[in-house]
Amino acid sequence: MTTALTLAGPEDLERLLPLVAAYHAFEGIETNDAQRRAALGPLLAGTELGAVWLIGPRAAPLGYIATGLGWSIELGGPDAFVDELFVLPEARERGLGKAALAHLEGALKARGVVALHLEVARDNRDAQRFYAQAGYEARDRYFLMTRKL
Repeated sequence: MTTALTLAGPEDLERLLPLVAAYHAFEGIETNDAQRRAALGPLLAGTELGAVWLIGPRAAPLGYIATGLGWSIELGGPDAFVDELFVLPEARERGLGKAALAHLEGALKARGVVALHLEVARDNRDAQRFYAQAGYEARDRYFLMTRKL
């Protein structure tokens, strides 16, 4: 299945905010509208550090995928991290997430990105299966650690 994947810009903020709020509620992430607006602003304005794409029709998106960019000496160059991937519950099981990932991977590879990473909740077996079927592998030797600055 193919799907529209549109790079989001400042004009997409109001369409994107309810999707991000729904994802955060689903994952139990505590943020408010002001925090989400502040975090999305630079991504939508075109920072080189990351981007957000709308999944589905731009006028009525069915989800979104957000990435951040980095560098990996181990993997040999620029890498990216899927920060958030969300598809509305009523639009799931249609291949939208898989198609969005495939499109994103191609776009990032064309820009020279050598690896795409993502984070999955340890208890979210459905998401783990989904990503494994898309070719992602657990790096059992490592686990993500974070310190807020």
